[in-house]
Amino acid sequence: MLTRFRQIDSLVELRDYVNETLCDYNELQIDAFQMTEKILRRGDRPCGIYFCLHGPRAVKFTAIWETDRNQVLFYNASGERFQKTQLLNHLSLDRSAA
Repeated sequence: MLTRFRQIDSLVELRDYVNETLCDYNELQIDAFQMTEKILRRGDRPCGIYFCLHGPRAVKFTAIWETDRNQVLFYNASGERFQKTQLLNHLSLDRSAA
């Protein structure tokens, strides 16, 4: 599994990075497919974001941003992790931005 390090300064930048990484890995045209997201919670506290890129033929590619570890984990269509990106600065999971 590949580990990368990345400076990301906003949730918009994080969304773009996730979309581009999933598209590049799966050889898809960037922004050609819908990407959805859901805030993950541990108890009442938000602890991350689940991203899902809805690809061709109902295939789904996913990524999870873990706020506690400040890393993004990327998964292929079969659920295998193919990349981990450690964020170099800590983003805030603001309800209005997510």
